[in-house]
Amino acid sequence: MTVTGPAATAQAAPDPARQALPAGDGWASEGTGTSGGAKAAPSRVFTVTTWEQLRTALAVPGTEPRIVKIKGTLNATAAGCSAFEAEGYDFERYLADYDPAVWGYDTPVSGPQEDLRAASATAQAKAIKAYVPANTTIVGVGRNAGITGGSLQIQGVDNVVVRNLTLESPLDCFPQWDPTDGATGAWNSEYDSMVVYGSTHVWVDHNTFTDGAHPDSSLPSYYGEVYQQHDGELDIVRGADLVTVSWNVFADHDKTLMIGNSDSAGATDRDKLRVTLHHNLFENVIERAPRVRFGKVDAYNNHFVVPASGYAYSLGIGLESRLVAEKNAFTLPAGVGAGKILKKWKDAPVTTADNHVNGRSVDLLAVHNAEFPAEILRGDAGWTPQLRTRVDTPRAVPALVDHWAGAGRLR
Repeated sequence: MTVTGPAATAQAAPDPARQALPAGDGWASEGTGTSGGAKAAPSRVFTVTTWEQLRTALAVPGTEPRIVKIKGTLNATAAGCSAFEAEGYDFERYLADYDPAVWGYDTPVSGPQEDLRAASATAQAKAIKAYVPANTTIVGVGRNAGITGGSLQIQGVDNVVVRNLTLESPLDCFPQWDPTDGATGAWNSEYDSMVVYGSTHVWVDHNTFTDGAHPDSSLPSYYGEVYQQHDGELDIVRGADLVTVSWNVFADHDKTLMIGNSDSAGATDRDKLRVTLHHNLFENVIERAPRVRFGKVDAYNNHFVVPASGYAYSLGIGLESRLVAEKNAFTLPAGVGAGKILKKWKDAPVTTADNHVNGRSVDLLAVHNAEFPAEILRGDAGWTPQLRTRVDTPRAVPALVDHWAGAGRLR
C-alpha cells in the first residue's frame, strides 16, 4: 500500500520520486491516473541545485518520463529586481507621472514609463517561469528543498507530479498602477507559485506555499494603496482538469487558490476543472481557499485556520460551480462568525456536510444564509464524490493535518 499521509506502517517508505498517485485518490486518479515520471529511466533523472539547472532539466527534449530532484532552495531572482529593469525605467518617475493628483482616476495609465514598466515585467516573466513538460515528477530532496521567486507553469500537458517543496511566492518587481480599479485605484501584480493551465492529471502533494520573507504586511503603500507584489499561490485554470491537491500548506496569503479565473471562460472550463482538495492546511489565508468557477470540486478533511484580522471568506461559490465541502475543520478566532466561511459570488449550488467549527458540528450553509440573507446560497451540488481513499472524522482533522501537511513531512 502506498502511504501519502500519516497512516502508520512498518514497511519502508517508497522513494517519493518513484511514487504514483494511489488509485482512487481524488480526481487526478480518474482514467489513466497520475504517475508523473515514476517510471523514468536513469538517464532521465536529474538532480538540480540552481534555478537555471531546473529550467535546463525541464527543457530536455522528449516526453518520456522524467524525474527532477531539487536539492536546497532555488532562487529565481537572486540577481534582484534591477536585473530585469528596462533601460530608462525609473520608479520615482513612474510615481510622479501617474500620481492620481496629476493623472486622475478615469483613464488607465499610458506613456513612456508605463511602456518601460511593461518591458521590465516581460523580462522578469521570462526569467522566473519554468515550464513543466508531460510525464514529469518534480520532488524536493529532504526537508529543506524549495523554490523562491519562481513560478512553475504546468501548461497544456498531461501527467505531472509536484511534491515536497517549499514554494515562496514570486515577488512582482513591477506591479502596474490601475487608477480605474475600484474607487481609489489599485496596484495589480502577476505571478503565482504554481499555475495549472489547460493540463490534466496533476498531483500536487506535500508542498508548502508561503509568502516567506515578504508577507503583505511588509509591503509599502503608494497613492494610499498597498503596493501589492503578490498574486496567487496556486491557480487551476483554463480547461485544467483531473487535479488532486493533497497534504499541502497554504500560509499567510491573501488571494490564495483559484479554480477557474474568469466567468467568461465557459468555452474552455465548462465540464472541466474537476479538482480534489484533501488534508490541506489553509493558515492565515484571507480569501480564495478556494474560489471556484464551473468545476466539480471536492474539498474534504482540510483544516482552515482563519486569521484574526482581514478575513474575507474561505470557500467562494462562483459561476456554475459545483463545490462539495465535507468533513472539514475550521478554527475561527473570536469575533468571526461561521457565516463568513462561504461567499456567494454567483448563484450556484453547494453541498456542505459534517463540517466542524472550533470543534463543533456546524451547518455552514444554514449559518451563512442566516447571517447574509441578501446572499442566499442553494444547497445540493448535484453530485457525490467517489474518489476518496481515506476520510477522517472532522474532529481529528486539525491534529492530523497540522502535523503531517506541508513540505518535509513525507512518509
